[in-house]
Amino acid sequence: MTELSTWSLLVLTLPTENATARMRFWRALKAKGCAVLRDGIYLLPYTADREAALRELATAIGESGGTAHLLRAPSLDQEQEAEFRDLFNRSSDYDALIGALSTARKTVFGQAETELRRLMRRLRKDYESIVAIDFFPAEGATRAQVAWQDFVAHVDTVMSPGEPHPAERAIRTLALADYRGRTWATRQRIWVDRLASAWLIRRFIDPDSRFIWLTSPDACPPHAFGFDFDGAAFTHVGERVTFEVLMASFDLERDPALLRLAAMVHALDVGGAPVPEAAGFEAVMAGARERAVDDDALLDEMSRVLDSMYTHFAAVAKTAEQGSRS
Repeated sequence: MTELSTWSLLVLTLPTENATARMRFWRALKAKGCAVLRDGIYLLPYTADREAALRELATAIGESGGTAHLLRAPSLDQEQEAEFRDLFNRSSDYDALIGALSTARKTVFGQAETELRRLMRRLRKDYESIVAIDFFPAEGATRAQVAWQDFVAHVDTVMSPGEPHPAERAIRTLALADYRGRTWATRQRIWVDRLASAWLIRRFIDPDSRFIWLTSPDACPPHAFGFDFDGAAFTHVGERVTFEVLMASFDLERDPALLRLAAMVHALDVGGAPVPEAAGFEAVMAGARERAVDDDALLDEMSRVLDSMYTHFAAVAKTAEQGSRS
């Protein structure tokens, strides 16, 4: 038997003489995932955060000349519970997304990398916007997740041959002294995870490191420590991207500023929880790549960006720590 849900209901009348405001409020209701019970009555599964968002919207509607009343009530019985839940069925949205992914997959070959990344950002936004309002995930969510992961893997194969597959193994803590003054190797045309990992190596692990940018993982010399490709000494493990694996390997996970950077790298490399700084960092990196003559130049330029972000995150963490003590 399904547990009966509690619902937030917004009963409203939109301002009749302000078409712009009406459209803005309608879009806001749709973006929040509200279901329509009837004209002027909108429904959401109750949580404190969702109700707070509806309360803000109700206030804005009132200030624009409309009226809005926010109520809370449980389902009366199992029949009503099923009826209300069905209003939030996102199967058709997922089907449309799967169709869009299938169509986009056919266009991948031959596109420039900048266009592929733009396509990925758009489709990721579409996918995550559905997930954000799928309050009762069902079979459609699973199908869409599989389709999305397949599409991402396909694009990665085109843009970055040799993109690593997650390994399942324990991550051992290593001694920094054993990894100083060494040669490190990864695939050429570095992007977020590889670039951030190279910065982490140079800044926190091996200040005297030398990097080799490989045309193929098979070209990795035996004396070099490979990273971010299948079979490398440091690569994806489980849910962790290479940057996170390096942090764990060298006991760097207690640094709050590095953890903030790790969250950004993870989001940009494999998706996950949105990170406010991610889009800006990706845009800066895309511009830097257009200007850089090679991967060494790109690493040098983006290292200054990562240094600045690290300094900022460290200052924020220090301020928060001081505040908690006072």
